[in-house]
Amino acid sequence: MSETSRFVVSSEWLHNELGSPDLKILDASFYLPAQNRDADAEYAAGHIAGAIRFDHDKVADHSTGLPHMVPAPDVFAEAVGRMGIRENDRIVIYDGPGIFSSPRGWWLFRIMGARQVFVLDGGIDGWKAEGRPLETTVPSPELVTFTPNFRVDKVIDFQTMLSIVSDGTRQIADARPAGRFAGTDPEPRAGMRSGHMPGAASLPSGTFSVNGKLRSLPELQKAIEDAGIDFGRPVVTSCGSGITAAIITLALESLGHEDNALYDGSWTEWGSRQDTPVVTGPPSPKAA
Repeated sequence: MSETSRFVVSSEWLHNELGSPDLKILDASFYLPAQNRDADAEYAAGHIAGAIRFDHDKVADHSTGLPHMVPAPDVFAEAVGRMGIRENDRIVIYDGPGIFSSPRGWWLFRIMGARQVFVLDGGIDGWKAEGRPLETTVPSPELVTFTPNFRVDKVIDFQTMLSIVSDGTRQIADARPAGRFAGTDPEPRAGMRSGHMPGAASLPSGTFSVNGKLRSLPELQKAIEDAGIDFGRPVVTSCGSGITAAIITLALESLGHEDNALYDGSWTEWGSRQDTPVVTGPPSPKAA
């Protein structure tokens, strides 16, 4: 059995596959203000040949007031159809540092019905460090039809999350940094409480990669088990705004755990309300 995730491809593999007609490459880079990087500017300055820019904040539901929420299936299908992507294409998604925002793109395409979706290990930072070629030409793909098959069970909304916290029917895995989880560090978004949902386990997103590459399957399993997650029970992943929660999802699915879903509003929704239970301090013994 391979020790690497079946959902991750190497830069060498991608370089050798460039130009294949069924291969579609997406730059799904996304940055927090503190990272001081401009995803659109970096794409314009040089991207992998044929890569199309995928903006999480544009291909989204704009009616909620929350950032990059999952769009309706027809909205998603129209957007990616304009990018020349069909549900049966081989889709490789990358970001800047490697395992940061690309797993969110991977998750989104999969819940919309795409069958072959992969993340580029090492991201474009790794690609550049290896001296691999870039181009500045912006592709002009032919309009195609993406036929969605939406997995609504993979997306958790606020009311469902309230019930989960109340009755403990599913485990909660929080991808935010440990300080924000514990409530000792402030949230990056103004006016938001820090802390965590009662019963949540702390699984900081940085745990799952090293130098922009996803850790081995045994390392992923150990990290998840060390946080108190039982592989025999369902898991809901959460983070600051629904981006890095998908890193935990990627790790779970890589290990064969399919009974998982992602809380789309995540802490941006939960922590900004005044009627939600929030606890501070390190993970409880139940989730330690």
